[in-house]
Amino acid sequence: MIKVVNTNNFNEEVENNDGVVVVDFFAEWCGPCKMLAPVFKDLDEEIGDKVKFIKIDIDKDINLAEKFQITSVPTMIVFKDGKPVDTIMGFRPKDMIKSQIETHL
Repeated sequence: MIKVVNTNNFNEEVENNDGVVVVDFFAEWCGPCKMLAPVFKDLDEEIGDKVKFIKIDIDKDINLAEKFQITSVPTMIVFKDGKPVDTIMGFRPKDMIKSQIETHL
């Protein structure tokens, strides 16, 4: 299951996590974010045993959006061992996102 996290549990869920975590920065009003949601869910079902998938609502947590310099949504940041290692901006096909994530496994 994909968790929506905020500043309070971000460190625990992402930065203190060994392994790969993909964070989807989104907004409820964002059309491409709504298109990405089922793709993100499919990826979680396919590779969720190797990768943790997290979502952050930028309107509810502006601090994290500012910390990671999110200027447009959707933006996905791939973290490995708590550090950002890759950024995927905008809506992308599932296979493209999956292959970009898998380069960090």
